[in-house]
Amino acid sequence: MFSRILSTVAVLVAALPLTCLAGELDSQMDAFFQQRLAGVSDDVKVKINSPQAQLPQCANPEFRLPATGRFWGNLSVMMRCGSQQRYVLVSVQASGNYVVASQVLERGAPVTPGDVELKYGRLDLLPPNTLFSVDDALNAVTLRNIAAGQPIMRTMLRVQWRVKAGQKVQVIAAGQGFSVNSEGKALNNAAVTQNARVRMSSGQVVSGTVDSDGNILINL
Repeated sequence: MFSRILSTVAVLVAALPLTCLAGELDSQMDAFFQQRLAGVSDDVKVKINSPQAQLPQCANPEFRLPATGRFWGNLSVMMRCGSQQRYVLVSVQASGNYVVASQVLERGAPVTPGDVELKYGRLDLLPPNTLFSVDDALNAVTLRNIAAGQPIMRTMLRVQWRVKAGQKVQVIAAGQGFSVNSEGKALNNAAVTQNARVRMSSGQVVSGTVDSDGNILINL
């Protein structure tokens, strides 16, 4: 009888450190993702799907995310404990604000402040490349029709062209102590700070950066 009690106690004692470490790992993983998602999500829940017995055990593990740019959904997180490394399978649920169309947006229309708004919900259920800041959508041009309430993705928008192909533009070539202006014809569409190619009256093709006034700047 006494030997059975000792055996039972031994089993419980052996299991206790693993249980404690498992609880600590849950808290550490929660803290890791909460830090990564600060300012984006105020409600982060992490579930560890890998068997705890297969993971290295240490007091202060280091975590590293894969280079996919994703912070939620089903992920594989690198966990390092000293010289040991393991991939930990986790499911991350996060809630926060994201950008939706506040009304129907027609294809080719510039996005104005009244066209978009923030909505609170599950970020891990959204399509890839969904926007989280209204500023990222403003002054862009829609590439397709967008329904009211639909999440806005980067792939639905493009920047507004400051220069369009075929347009006459001023080319300003500047160097140390001098500046030369000349007129040419743009060969491609380009937004501010993008590169534009221009055919000059001589037939020569040059390229430069588009400024806010639509001029093409060339630094010599």
